[in-house]
Amino acid sequence: MAAMGLTEWAYSLSESLLSDPLPRRWAHSQGVARRARSLGPIMGDDAELLEAAAVLHDIGYAPAIALTGFHPLDGARFLRDREGADERVVRLVAHHSCALLEAEERGLRPELEGEFELERPDLVDALLYCDVTTTPDGTQTTPADRLDEIVRRYGPDTIVGRFIQRAAPEMHAAAKRVEDRLAQVSAGSQPTRGSERG
Repeated sequence: MAAMGLTEWAYSLSESLLSDPLPRRWAHSQGVARRARSLGPIMGDDAELLEAAAVLHDIGYAPAIALTGFHPLDGARFLRDREGADERVVRLVAHHSCALLEAEERGLRPELEGEFELERPDLVDALLYCDVTTTPDGTQTTPADRLDEIVRRYGPDTIVGRFIQRAAPEMHAAAKRVEDRLAQVSAGSQPTRGSERG
């Protein structure tokens, strides 16, 4: 990683893990990263960090590293243990999109919570927003349509379906917080660090 920038390294690693075995997941990851890049006006110095985490957020699905079957945990462990990745990127991957709630459904909350600290709430919100506004094929969508699509795809009574239904209120709230910050910037009144959710 030292020889290249953070985002260049992140794209290269994600592509190497996802593009051949899971091309649709790779398309989604690229779309989430594009959304992250579009949040530059509200992310400031953390824009590169967010984009790197966005393109890496689903690497835990890669067959080569999927050990527990819970992709946030598998991806974060791989980044920490095998790649020596930036700790903040690792934390964002570990906790993306309300992962603690899904970990609870899977009986893995103690592991996730014990191994990986939460990242700053505004960054967690931003990554969640990018994920829930990107379709499986990498195009833009709304949070409501994205969450409905996940429940339909997995089924309402599956682990993922139950988790999404349980997490939906927080996911919608996080997306609204990001949209509100974007609207403030568009209106010319960028929020200060102190005004961010914390």
